[in-house]
Amino acid sequence: MDFLHHYGDIGWIEVICGSMFSGKSEELIRRLRRAQIARQTVQIFKPAFDTRYAAAQISSHSDMRLDAIPITNSAELLSKVLSQTKVIGIDEVQFLDNGIVEVCVKLANQGRRVIVAGLDQDYLGKPFEPVPQLLAVAEYITKTHAICMKCGRMANHSQRLVAASERLLLGAAGSYEARCRRCFNPHEPQEPSTTSLL
Repeated sequence: MDFLHHYGDIGWIEVICGSMFSGKSEELIRRLRRAQIARQTVQIFKPAFDTRYAAAQISSHSDMRLDAIPITNSAELLSKVLSQTKVIGIDEVQFLDNGIVEVCVKLANQGRRVIVAGLDQDYLGKPFEPVPQLLAVAEYITKTHAICMKCGRMANHSQRLVAASERLLLGAAGSYEARCRRCFNPHEPQEPSTTSLL
């Protein structure tokens, strides 16, 4: 019998989603730090190819950081979860395969708290899988918002500033900016890309 099941703990899934520069990773780090302060066993995971700030850390744009385990897919993540872990954090979940939904459900069913953060829309303003599927199975959902870089309104979109048609394009300031519904234009003329495509 699983250790957590033995004591009757109830797990759940929390999703933190929104556009770029809206504070998703910052909110994830805040929740994970509180769990660590409470002496809960915490494991943090991130996609291995996201090396923008550090290979083995999650980081916010405001430079808040926590050590993390790089993984290449959902199966690898599941294999690295320790039996005593109570809280699992996953950053940039939109870069993982759709199997992450089943993995998160399984972990929550084992009595664990699973907190994921990721973009809910891609650069065209379309739902960014697997986040929509995670929203459907989550107990708690937090939608974060940025400030539009053009007009100052509440921003919900990630405007790509460089010319690239690939859906996965790692970038930060200079490659993207936050835009509101009115200012967002996925077909806006873009500068040639100098950012690595994935």
